[in-house]
Amino acid sequence: MATVHCTTDELKRVAQTICAGDRVILSGTVYTSRDAAHKRIFEKLAAEEPLPYALEGAVIYYAGPTPTPEGLAIGSCGPTTSGRMDVYTPRLLDLGVAATIGKGKRSPAVCEAIMRNQSVYLCALGGAGALACEHITACEVIGFEDLGCESVKRLTFQDFPLIAAIDCRGGNLFRE
Repeated sequence: MATVHCTTDELKRVAQTICAGDRVILSGTVYTSRDAAHKRIFEKLAAEEPLPYALEGAVIYYAGPTPTPEGLAIGSCGPTTSGRMDVYTPRLLDLGVAATIGKGKRSPAVCEAIMRNQSVYLCALGGAGALACEHITACEVIGFEDLGCESVKRLTFQDFPLIAAIDCRGGNLFRE
């Protein structure tokens, strides 16, 4: 198992070198999207309307941060169960998303899309959202503000610790 330090801009390129089980220390721009936001993104795709963020090279974090306490960039920001987004994920990966971050196993269709698109699925530690927020230096709502904690947010990660759970060669911590 290796430790890979990279930025979100580098992630699409280095995904081919990351193996399931590797520790990934990620810095850069990440977008939160959960169930309701994914549904709206797909409505916008169908209507050929602009999205809150460009999909090409994007890193999506399945999270719904809590309100921001005074003096912090963000409230608690732990991962959501990824399987709830599996119906959407293959198409998003096909449209250029570089990686997704969440917790839990993924469907066979998502695993195939990860391999097909040379992507990676990263897991964040569940139940430690208050600790995770220490590695987020900025948070801005950029879409679907009416969804509250499920709105789309642009986050800035600084050395955010993750584990590669599914790699682009078929390595899968949930199977092994």
